[in-house]
Amino acid sequence: MAMDDVCDLLCLDLPHAERIRAALPDTTRIEPAAGVARGLGDPTRLRIAAALLEGDELCVCDTAWIVGASQALVSHHLRQLRTAGVVTSRRDGRMVMYQLSDRGRSVLSVLVEVDNGTAVDADGDGDAVLEGADRV
Repeated sequence: MAMDDVCDLLCLDLPHAERIRAALPDTTRIEPAAGVARGLGDPTRLRIAAALLEGDELCVCDTAWIVGASQALVSHHLRQLRTAGVVTSRRDGRMVMYQLSDRGRSVLSVLVEVDNGTAVDADGDGDAVLEGADRV
């Protein structure tokens, strides 16, 4: 049974394919990018990162209120984002403050295509989303 997404004929443009293969970055260069992609691959983490893009630096409590999730859940996701290199954190007394890393800010601004940094309520249901987030 033939699949629609598989060639019916084995053919290879070897010079073209080899040029592309030689130009690909090796695994050691790809792995950090894959980690960032995994970090932002969850809707809650992407929403938290978008809040940080809008708010610059937020504590866990504010972030939890903004995204409408428990502090425990937000703290868990922020740890994952920090591990992925998307956010950085600093302790300020009894609070932990988070902000996007330079890499996280760059990747997120491309993903959500935010021009003016404002959230919009596109469908009028009171659940504001970042403009362009539907194009992720």
